[in-house]
Amino acid sequence: MSTTHRIDVGREQALAHRVAAHGLDRSSAAPDVLVLGVQDTPAGSARVALAARGASADDLELVWSFRGAPHLHRRDELPALAAALWPVNDADATARISTTVIKEGARLGIEAFRAAAGAFRERVTAPMAKGEVSTAVSAAVPESLTYWCDPCGARHISGLLFQQAGLFGSVGVGAERGRTVIAPLERRFAVPAAASGTVELVRAYLRFLGPATPAEVAKYLGTKPAVVKAVWPEELVEVAVDGRKAWLPAADVDALLSAKGGDLVRLLPPGDPYLQARDRALLLPDKVREKEVWKAINAPGALLIGSEIAGVWRAKAAGRRLDVTVTPFEPLPASVRGAVEAEAELVASARGAAEVRLTLSS
Repeated sequence: MSTTHRIDVGREQALAHRVAAHGLDRSSAAPDVLVLGVQDTPAGSARVALAARGASADDLELVWSFRGAPHLHRRDELPALAAALWPVNDADATARISTTVIKEGARLGIEAFRAAAGAFRERVTAPMAKGEVSTAVSAAVPESLTYWCDPCGARHISGLLFQQAGLFGSVGVGAERGRTVIAPLERRFAVPAAASGTVELVRAYLRFLGPATPAEVAKYLGTKPAVVKAVWPEELVEVAVDGRKAWLPAADVDALLSAKGGDLVRLLPPGDPYLQARDRALLLPDKVREKEVWKAINAPGALLIGSEIAGVWRAKAAGRRLDVTVTPFEPLPASVRGAVEAEAELVASARGAAEVRLTLSS
């Protein structure tokens, strides 16, 4: 791993740097973090994440990208993103889709992705419901990439492969009358012949969620550390965060060292790019609270004060009103309570609600 020298910083410095890198100070109308996309799980959360950065979701495309999760991306960046996300080798491909239901099929490696991408292109020529697409694609791929579903009485393509191959199949994701709809992208591009730009994708993770390790990047990409080590960027600097070894692009070291903690208050939705870092113990050292923020099912949003996760929040629509409940970990001073009220109004606006009712719970 390429390094020039080692520097030491504390946790607070590292997090202050991330907050700035993510554009959470709202200094830019087009946050650079869109290089990694903005996850939209649950649906609508990506708009809230962008609003937290003072941006909108206009002119963005929703596709299945990282780990097969729906993300908003800039349309003109999709061909390069597809090339960068294409498996670097068969071991990488197998690692991304290996499940008990297609244990044998996963060993096809890159050919599994190529077959699924081709099936999307062949079968999805107009907007279709997700279930219809699954049926059509399942019938067009090798049987080893499908499994038998007793409740349905049919064979289904593995969900891991299905959603991870969507981008390579040049399809986008939308919603219509409460159902997921899959449609060909307006600007279709060819299935990547080979991975290209993966190193820059790793560098982007380190830029926005670093200092970080190959293992953390691998978790983010859904692959093995050995795969990431093979595409590890040059010109990195070793950074010890409270003594823990990690790496950061050399070009970002000055920004790291000059970062200062602020007094901003933000309501980050579940899946927000800031919460996607795989070193959760750095973001929130309290294990009990960590489990509360990153629940596997029905996760809440996070209350960010400065660069610290200081509580959780949830929202529920009530007609044209949005009810937002914020539960801080510690009592909030009056000045922060006022900022939380303003952020709740921003969340309501991003979700299209006419009004908001805020409840600060203890």
